Amino acid sequence: MKNIDEFPKKEKFYHRHIGSSYNEIKSMLKTLKYSSIEDFIKKVIPEEIRLNKKLNIPNDISEYQYLNHINNIGKKNKIYKSYIGLGYRNTILPSVIQRNILENPGWYTPYTPYQAEISQGRLEALINFQTIISDITKMKISNASMLDESSAAGDAMFMVYKKKIKEKQISSNHSFFVSNETLPQIINVLRTRCFGLGIELIEDHHENITSYYKNKNLFGLLIPYPSCLGEIYDYSKLVSFSKENNISIIVSANLLSLVLLKPPGEWGADVVIGSTQSFGMPMGYGGPHAAFFSTNEQYKRFIPGRIIGISIDKNKRKSFRMAIQTREQHIKREKATSNICTSQVLPAIISSMYALYHGKIGLIRIANNIHNYTKKLEYLLSFCKNIYQINKFYFDTIRVKFNFSIEKIKNISEIKKINFRYLNNNHLTISLDETTNEKDLYHILEIFYESNNNKFCKKIIDNQCYQFLEENKLKIPFFLKRKSNFFKNKLFNNFYSENELIRYIKRLEKKDLSLNHSMIPLGSCTMKLNSSTGLLSITKNEWKDLHPCVPNNQSIGYQFIIEKLKNYLKEITGLPGVTLQPNSGSQGEYTGLMMIKSFFYSKKEFQRNVALIPSSSHGTNPASASMAGMKIILIKNKIDGSIDIDDLIKKTKKYKDYLSVLMITYPSVHGIYEKNIKIIIKIIHKYGGQVYMDGANMNAQVGLIKPGDLGIDICHLNLHKTFAIPHGGGGPGMGPVCVKSHLIPFLPTNPYDINKKINNKIKKLAISSSPYGSSLILTISYAYIRLLGPDGLKICTEISLLNANYIKNKLINYYKILYVGKNNMVAHELIIDCKSFKSIGIEVNDIAKRMMDYGFHAPTISFPVEGSMMIEPTESESKKEIDRFIETLIEIRNEIKEIENGKFSKENNVIKNSPHSIHTLTNNLWDYPYSREKAAYPLPWVRKYKFWPTVDRVIDGYGDRNLICSYSCN
Repeated sequence: MKNIDEFPKKEKFYHRHIGSSYNEIKSMLKTLKYSSIEDFIKKVIPEEIRLNKKLNIPNDISEYQYLNHINNIGKKNKIYKSYIGLGYRNTILPSVIQRNILENPGWYTPYTPYQAEISQGRLEALINFQTIISDITKMKISNASMLDESSAAGDAMFMVYKKKIKEKQISSNHSFFVSNETLPQIINVLRTRCFGLGIELIEDHHENITSYYKNKNLFGLLIPYPSCLGEIYDYSKLVSFSKENNISIIVSANLLSLVLLKPPGEWGADVVIGSTQSFGMPMGYGGPHAAFFSTNEQYKRFIPGRIIGISIDKNKRKSFRMAIQTREQHIKREKATSNICTSQVLPAIISSMYALYHGKIGLIRIANNIHNYTKKLEYLLSFCKNIYQINKFYFDTIRVKFNFSIEKIKNISEIKKINFRYLNNNHLTISLDETTNEKDLYHILEIFYESNNNKFCKKIIDNQCYQFLEENKLKIPFFLKRKSNFFKNKLFNNFYSENELIRYIKRLEKKDLSLNHSMIPLGSCTMKLNSSTGLLSITKNEWKDLHPCVPNNQSIGYQFIIEKLKNYLKEITGLPGVTLQPNSGSQGEYTGLMMIKSFFYSKKEFQRNVALIPSSSHGTNPASASMAGMKIILIKNKIDGSIDIDDLIKKTKKYKDYLSVLMITYPSVHGIYEKNIKIIIKIIHKYGGQVYMDGANMNAQVGLIKPGDLGIDICHLNLHKTFAIPHGGGGPGMGPVCVKSHLIPFLPTNPYDINKKINNKIKKLAISSSPYGSSLILTISYAYIRLLGPDGLKICTEISLLNANYIKNKLINYYKILYVGKNNMVAHELIIDCKSFKSIGIEVNDIAKRMMDYGFHAPTISFPVEGSMMIEPTESESKKEIDRFIETLIEIRNEIKEIENGKFSKENNVIKNSPHSIHTLTNNLWDYPYSREKAAYPLPWVRKYKFWPTVDRVIDGYGDRNLICSYSCN
């Protein structure tokens, strides 16, 4: 299909994905004075960068065909019983949570809760999460989740390091110690982080730390609890030594074990990190899983990620908001203590609901069951000759030594469809979980009996089980047994029945505005339709129940999807190398920079550490560069929003011997296609630098432009934006990185391979806990590409550009449009200036709050320009919805005029008092100079589409001055 005007008779998926009808598209084109979409695109995108051929990917298929296709691929995955451990367990996700949260667009389509008044449901669920983590770890403050356990460990180290540097407690030449019994993926990610920052990483048994202290200037250490081999150590001597020598203690903990074990907060930890995967989230071949991060109050201004706090609204009613947002990377930029942008909100909420559903009693019961089955397995294995359990203490993992062929065990395990973690030729570990039962124990025992040429007799084993009950011995040290209480707040004792939990879930859901209600027109966030068809596979057993370390012959379906998706992304970007490991866009940025650093390291150009960053680049770029240990030099922008080439040349020449990378966003965050992009890239290459493109705005390129054709060396892609993975209220996300051929050797390696040492030439990088990041949700982007095909992908880009320019055309007489490109056009987003309203007391935030009364989430505010709104409609929104949005902004402009004309005062008007909750509107007292109807139903159609904010305007400062991030015991 060559043109949007030529809709075929056969229904296509993009007819459903694109919001506007054929006639609506024609109407918008007519408004803009174009006869066809092709004529329009010629004016928007500079001809010299436009792709002149069709993408070489398979043609589109129907939704019915796709469902048959993905089901057949899924059958290629083999679902064995995995006892591998390594931070991943089989779980039982309560059906009430799966059906009403994981599969519910009311929960998976909202945006990050920056607008607190229409996000109270998610915010409450997240403060539940924080309370759960603080209660279980016994730390004072927890954030609202991290990307995964390994990146949480890396950020913990970075946080401690930055704080001590800032407070001048240490110099920059200090070292960090990690126990060699920490999860291998954590150690490998720490290796990468330390390489970026120039920190020496010491890996050894924790008992040997004293031998390093004097010569290595240790500033921190990380220890596992329990270890990745299952052992539970007494760290009391290590803690005393660390406290005496100002060494910060980070603990990587098994969350479920802490309901039985003495929590790290009670024995000296400064930071506790880990994964909440065991709280109901499926393994999903590696993710997505919410990591937790808890620490002491001294770190509250340094803690990475987002923190939810309790505040009040203007009527002094309790409300929730994202606390101390001044820490966030968009604001602090290179001074941020993390570059985390997307977190894992949806998995965090699922895990919090799992904890609420089971409560304290339920969690202890689950943990005790796992521990008792583990003890029983050890006891029964002791009756098998030549088998020895090594761990003195453990929770759910035993370490087994055997004196016979490991190949025999592997062969029999394969036949019986069971996976263990093989350490070497005569050691393995077995990690049990909440799905384990008596039958599973027998299957495990059969393997060892047969491997040792013993005859397995169930009757004898059953008799031994009775004996076990009499001889049951404690396998948790008595001095490390948990004595402190947790979940004392009444909230954690309300939801043992499905009836009560489902009502609670629905009460929270109704407080949140999502794509179910209206468009969410956020610039740089691309909140498009997440098709039901694309999401169906993630709850299928053959996709959700795979451990990320199973042999490749058990993951053939996943390998097929991964390779196909890589090939599609290579074709879309024009870049021949791809990694799917980064599980957020910000992590993709960091990955790209570390690959560039490794590239120059291999050439022995160690001095190249300068990152040039224009102010029109994405906000997380400076934070990512800082984490990569780079020196940041800002490049000016011209009045029209384009990069100031004179300033670029001046600074490139100045730093030519130190130049590492130019970080650009394309189209820029100003919403324009940089006409001189090829010239800019040639300048950087001339002086030996690399060019990194932030892929936040890839929705304006797919099918029309290839970054590789522009000369880009490396870029990341936001699959949770351009390629339709749901935003999830702030995560999960995926940020694959695509590279030119010379950077392929530096792509991230498998994070589980602890023996893959860094050689002298190439730094082997590990970025995330899983080789393919949040693998489970890769199927969503695969579905998106297969359902659209090359024509559909191109049309989606064209319509996103059309929608943005249509909005610009309609608003230009009411608001100042800040930046436009060639032919007075914008790309897929536009920026309107609201600073001129300050003279009458109206801030851009006031307009954002008033939009809630119309049933809309505000566009991105004050980024990239203070006092502005950045609008991105996406291709999924219909002309009807876009027109309602336009009418909203026009009507608000009329309300501003009423203030300008003196009809209402600067202090008491419908905008400054917004949003108006039901509580305010139904109050007997109404002392406002406008009607209740004007407040609640400012336009006739609002009655039909009304979304009610559940609180009035939240007072931000109160929550920061009185920081409360978890529930009390009441």
